[in-house]
Amino acid sequence: MLFIPADRIRQQSFNILRAWGQSEAHANITADILTETDLRGIDSHGLSMLPVYEEQLATKLNMKPDIKVVRETPVSALIDADNGLGHVPGHMGMSMAIAKAKVIGMAMVTVRRSGHYGAAGYYTDMAAREGLIGISMTSSRGLAMVPTFGAEPVFGTNPISVAAPAKRNKPFNLDMATTTVAVGKLKLKWLNHKPLPVGWAVDEQGQPLTDSARAFKLKNITPLGGTRELGSHKGYGLAAVVNMLSATLSGAAFQPLRLQREDPAAPDNIGHFFMAFDPKLFRDEGEFEHDMDEMLDYLRTVKPTDPARPVMVPGDPEYQEREQRLRDGVPVPEMLDELVRKVCTKSGAAYVLVHD
Repeated sequence: MLFIPADRIRQQSFNILRAWGQSEAHANITADILTETDLRGIDSHGLSMLPVYEEQLATKLNMKPDIKVVRETPVSALIDADNGLGHVPGHMGMSMAIAKAKVIGMAMVTVRRSGHYGAAGYYTDMAAREGLIGISMTSSRGLAMVPTFGAEPVFGTNPISVAAPAKRNKPFNLDMATTTVAVGKLKLKWLNHKPLPVGWAVDEQGQPLTDSARAFKLKNITPLGGTRELGSHKGYGLAAVVNMLSATLSGAAFQPLRLQREDPAAPDNIGHFFMAFDPKLFRDEGEFEHDMDEMLDYLRTVKPTDPARPVMVPGDPEYQEREQRLRDGVPVPEMLDELVRKVCTKSGAAYVLVHD
C-alpha cells in the first residue's frame, strides 16, 4: 500500500481530466470532489474511478459538455448535463438548490443526461455547511441490485445522502447505498486480493458469493438487508424511490429499459436529485442546531458492546478518516497505482502520483 499526499492525488486527477479534454474550470471542480472523497475514506468513488471513466470516453462521456438549465422556477431547476461526468452538474445542482433555499426557504434541482457524480455525501455536505439540510440521491448506470424474490439485477446501488448542520459538532452526514454494499466495495476487495463477507453478493443462482474477482465481474449485489427475512424489501423499495426522484422525475433513464431500447454503449443518461431547505422554516435561529448537538452528543454516550468501538453518528467515520489521511496520506493500492500509470501513458497526462 502506498500513502500519497492529498495534493498529489488532486494534481494527478486534474492532469488526467485536462488530458481528456475537460476544461480547466470543470477539471478543478471534479478533481476537488475526487480528492475530498478519497480523504473521507470513500476510496471506491475517488481516484479509483479514473480507470473506469477512461473506459467510457469513446462512447459514453462528453468531456466538453454544454451544461444548461432547461427549466427553472424560484424553487426548482432542471439541468441537462450533456452526457458529461456528473461532478460538475452535481456541484451546479446543489449550488443552485442552496442559493434558492437561502432566498425562499427550500428548493429542489434535478439533473438528467449525466454521468457518475461520485459520493452523494459531498453534495449534502455543501448544504449543511451553509446552515441548510441537504438531500441528494442518484440513479446508477450499471445494474447491480437483485431485487427481493428476483433472479437478475434491476437497479444500481442508487445511493442517498442526508446532511444537517449542528452548532458545536461537525454536520450530521448520512451517505449510504441502497444495496448491502456499493459496487466499489467489491472492486476494492478485488484490488486488495481479499474475499467478500458472506451476504454482500450472490451468484447466478442466488447463492452467496465470496470470490471478489468473480463478484466484481457479476455485480449481483443484494438489496440493503441482504435477505427478505432481514429486510431486503426495504432496501429494494428505497432504491425504487431513489430512481423515481433522480431519474423518472428528471427525465433520465430507467436503465433496464434503456439497455433494451438503445445501444448499451450509448451514454448512460444518469439522473441526480438535490434538495436544500432551511431549518428556520420551522425553528427559531439556532434552535435546530442546538438540538442537533444534544442528539449527536447523546448518541455518542450510548453504552457500546465493545469499549474499543464507541457508538458513532453518521459522518463520524469520514471526518476521522479525513484527519488521519491529511496527516498520513491517502492509501493507494499498488494495483491502482499501476492502473493510473497506464491511464497517464494512454492520455499523455503527466504522472505525479509517486515520485520514483
